[in-house]
Amino acid sequence: MSAKTRVPRKMIAEGAATVVLREMKIEGLRVDPIDIALRKDIVVEPKPDNAKGVSGMLVKAGDTFGIMYATHVPNKGFQKFCVAHELGHYCIDGHADALLAHGPHYSNAHFTSNDPFEMEADYFAAALLMPEVPFRKEANRHDPGLTAVETLAKACETSLTATAIRYAGLTRDAVAVIVSTGPSIDWCFMSEGLKEGKKLEWIKKGTPVPTGTVTESFNALSENVRLGKKDSGDGRLNDWMGGERIYRITEEVVGLGQYGRTLTVLTCESLTAQANGDESDDDEADLVESWTPKFRR
Repeated sequence: MSAKTRVPRKMIAEGAATVVLREMKIEGLRVDPIDIALRKDIVVEPKPDNAKGVSGMLVKAGDTFGIMYATHVPNKGFQKFCVAHELGHYCIDGHADALLAHGPHYSNAHFTSNDPFEMEADYFAAALLMPEVPFRKEANRHDPGLTAVETLAKACETSLTATAIRYAGLTRDAVAVIVSTGPSIDWCFMSEGLKEGKKLEWIKKGTPVPTGTVTESFNALSENVRLGKKDSGDGRLNDWMGGERIYRITEEVVGLGQYGRTLTVLTCESLTAQANGDESDDDEADLVESWTPKFRR
C-alpha cells in the first residue's frame, strides 16, 4: 500500500513508543532519544547547522542504522523531537522496509507533513518524549492554559508546539491549541473536553484568524512573534469555531520567535465543567445569553 492510500495508524505508533519506554524501563518525563538510539546500536549524528530543509534522516549501511538530525534550529526540544521521529521510522513496524528501499529517508517532522509515515513517526515521537501516564499526572496538577503547557514543556524538555499538541490530546480540560502565521491559521488541535460544545466546527488550515481576537491584534505586530512576547484576554469560542451556544473562553498567546508563528491556547471553563460532570447554574445563564440579540457598535 502506498503512502498516499494509507491511513495514519496513531494507536500503533503510540503503542510502539510505549513498548520502547518499557524496554528501557523509563517511567518519568525526562526521556533522552539519543541515549535510546545508542542503546539500540543506532549511530546518531547532528546535521551541520547550516543544513536546512529536512528535519532528519534515517539511513542504513549493511546491517547498521544511522540517524542524522537537524540543528539549524537551536532548540533542544526541537532536536529531541527530530531524533525521536527517526526512531519512530526505525521502531514502527513496516517503516524501515518501506522507506529505506531506495536509499536514505529524509523526514519532515513536527506535524508539518500529511504523509502517513511522517504522521505516524510524529505520533511515536510525541508518545516517546511525553509518556502518557506521567504527562497526565503532571498536567492534572495545573490549571488549564498556556502556563500548564510551558510547565510541561520544561519538564519534558520538549518544544512548546509539540507539548501543546500532546496536552490537547491528553488533558481532561476543554482546550484548543492553535498555531498561526500572521493572518492565517496553520493548524488546530482540540481536546475531548472541548468537543462537548454543541456543533462546533473544525478549524481548517488556511482559515483566517478571527477578527477581534487577541491573536489577531498580537499577530499584527511582527515583533510580538519575533521577541516571544505574550498576551491574553477573554473571548468567545464561537468566534473561532461557530456553534449553537455562546461559550466564554480565555485566550492566551505567545510568539514562537524564529519560527515566525504564534501559539494560541483557548480554555473554556464551562465546557471543562461539563466534561467532568460538574455543570453549574452558570450554564443556564450562558444559555439565556446565547439567545440574547447582540448589536454591533
